Amino acid sequence: MLATRWQPFGALWGDMDRFREEMDRLFGRPVMAADPELAASPPMNVWEDEQKLYVEVEVPGLKLEDLRIEITEGNVLTIQGERKAPEVAKGAWHRQERGFGKFARALELPYPVEAEKVEAKFVNGVLFVSLPRAEAAKPRRIPVKGA
Repeated sequence: MLATRWQPFGALWGDMDRFREEMDRLFGRPVMAADPELAASPPMNVWEDEQKLYVEVEVPGLKLEDLRIEITEGNVLTIQGERKAPEVAKGAWHRQERGFGKFARALELPYPVEAEKVEAKFVNGVLFVSLPRAEAAKPRRIPVKGA
């Protein structure tokens, strides 16, 4: 089975991808690189089980000190960082697809989390964040009594 990209806007998204690819070909570099903040913004996966939310963010080339993670309002995760521009002393770019610059991703979580128990680890350029549900957000079974 082939993995396909989720397309929330169906055909419109496909048309926009084709347009972007055509612009990339015309200009010899990704069009998104024109907006450094957008180009530097890393891809993110988010999923959950019954106890926690999990977030993984691809940030190759960053160092631990280049990252900052915060939980605010009980359910807003913010990940900030900066991917430094590569230095090319002598020469000319032929292609530059990896974005650089400062980025900030704010994600409103579907429920409050225990901020004190959030764990983050950084392995091989991927940031893994584990966010336990707040006690009040955990499902509770309610017993039903007869009349």
